[in-house]
Amino acid sequence: MKPAPPGRLIDIGTHRLHINCAGSGAPAVIFDAALGGSSLSWALVQPGVARVTRACAYDRAGFSWSEAGPFPRTAGRIAGELHTLLQAAGVPPPYVLVGHSFGGLVVRLFAQRHPDLTAGLVLLDPAHPEHWADPADKERVSIDRGVRLCRQGAWAARLGVARVVASLAGLGALRPARALAALVSRGGLRREDESILAPAWKLPPDIRRPLRRFWTEEKFYAALGSQIESICESAREVAATGESGFGDRPTVVISAGNADEDRLRLQEALAAKSSRGRHVIAEGSGHWIPLDRPEVVVRAIEEVVEACRR
Repeated sequence: MKPAPPGRLIDIGTHRLHINCAGSGAPAVIFDAALGGSSLSWALVQPGVARVTRACAYDRAGFSWSEAGPFPRTAGRIAGELHTLLQAAGVPPPYVLVGHSFGGLVVRLFAQRHPDLTAGLVLLDPAHPEHWADPADKERVSIDRGVRLCRQGAWAARLGVARVVASLAGLGALRPARALAALVSRGGLRREDESILAPAWKLPPDIRRPLRRFWTEEKFYAALGSQIESICESAREVAATGESGFGDRPTVVISAGNADEDRLRLQEALAAKSSRGRHVIAEGSGHWIPLDRPEVVVRAIEEVVEACRR
């Protein structure tokens, strides 16, 4: 049985999206998750932010409680749907936009399209258009593998195999779960591929249960596969805005503790796009900063919210 949504399902015309808001105050903080993440990815961050202002996490089309939406699932389409969602849900602007990884592309597009609605930004190990607009061979291989694995995941979901894998993982039988997943993917699934999905073991048990359920749904793999397949278009959409900067909007860019020099350089430059920008390194963190170092994320958001209020 599908778990009841903690928030509301809002009709945006073509489909319904799930948004979960907590707390009160302005500016409202809007969370956009990583490539395979959802509103549940913010479980360790949202409660802390809700103590100081309104905090809203949502599910992109096809993820968690949200219905499937039109394809392709580009960052531009997603940013447009987010704008419609916030209007329909009655979440008043201005917004502090928080984007993790792929979500960084979405919120940057939102900020460029709606500067009057954007009060500030917090970007967590964000994806960079420079890497994906015209990807190198290594990145192209990753895109092809991701799309292929999502197609196999959708097939496994249709046949019920994905539910068996999720059940085994939920019981702690990780070795047989991985063996079955490898069989379904014809040996194509590797341990590092699991990093696309939020590391569920870092979440509370009441969050892990619905999350594993959602990972067995065909709509999830279809949406994720489309996001991966159209990542180059999404990157070009951001580049095409001619984004010159964030003006004087308070901005914090948070890098993972294990980021390489090239990524640190790009993220330092991204923070410098704002006259009130700051670059932070979340020491001891990998790519999933909201789960590895949630307190760093909460502090950065509080800083931006306070700066906006001033």
